[in-house]
Amino acid sequence: MDTRGATAITAITAIPVEYAVAVDRYLDSTRLAPASRRVYQISLNTWSWLLIDRVPPRGAERKNAQVPVVPLARVDGPHAAARLRSARERRALMVDERTLKREAAILRSALGWWAERGWIGPLAADGLRSGFDQVGAAGALASPAPDESAAIDVRAAFGLRAALREQTLWQLIFESAAPVEHILALDASDLDLAARRVRRRIAAGPGERIKWGDGTAALLPLLLAGRRVGPLFLTERRASANTPASDRCPYSGHGRLSGRRAAEVFRAATSPLDPGGRGWTLRDLRLAGRAARGLRVRAS
Repeated sequence: MDTRGATAITAITAIPVEYAVAVDRYLDSTRLAPASRRVYQISLNTWSWLLIDRVPPRGAERKNAQVPVVPLARVDGPHAAARLRSARERRALMVDERTLKREAAILRSALGWWAERGWIGPLAADGLRSGFDQVGAAGALASPAPDESAAIDVRAAFGLRAALREQTLWQLIFESAAPVEHILALDASDLDLAARRVRRRIAAGPGERIKWGDGTAALLPLLLAGRRVGPLFLTERRASANTPASDRCPYSGHGRLSGRRAAEVFRAATSPLDPGGRGWTLRDLRLAGRAARGLRVRAS
């Protein structure tokens, strides 16, 4: 065989190091229409952000965003289960169940194709089952049980002894049933305390304006304590020097609370209440709020 030809074949069949390269090869193997391929590309790019604990771009920004460099090893090996589980939980805070179902199925398909070629090992399959434990063998999310809204005891959660920041955040998530990432993006200047709503639309759809009830209305003035600008929900510590000014409180220097940290605190606080001992998620709280208002969870 010609040496140059053998080199070319090796280059094509070599195991890719980067997640993005593996994505391109997977998409090249499909016979998707251009429009469908774009949907798959955007979805798989979104997971790349989540796999390194970063917030993916939203809306129209997703189409042309510069994807991060992520090793394919992030979805392989002994830590794959934890990474996939974390990625799924964070994505569940950002989108509705239908969107999560579609994006999870796309990732499952890609992981399966990579596994067939030996690019990722058997531990990746275990990680997939653990990280996406609500995803069936066919790649579809299991339908929620009829009593899913009862899976979280809201009254017990609100009865926990928690810091003012957590009490306010939990009440706002429950009463507004808004996506957690939208709530954490709020600044003090966004709030219209008298009207019990934000001054601007956070989501793209018509009428998407975060509103709240009595519980949040009683707590917000205490949380703000005179602050008129800066992030509404702050970290416990001062922000690092490279934190953007928009994500730092000009009074205290503390940074904007992240979705990951907010989720960790709620899960840890509610673990004694959860019969399974794992604790509840902020999405559980949002779903309970939607159920209380008779609404369906929509895409953010």
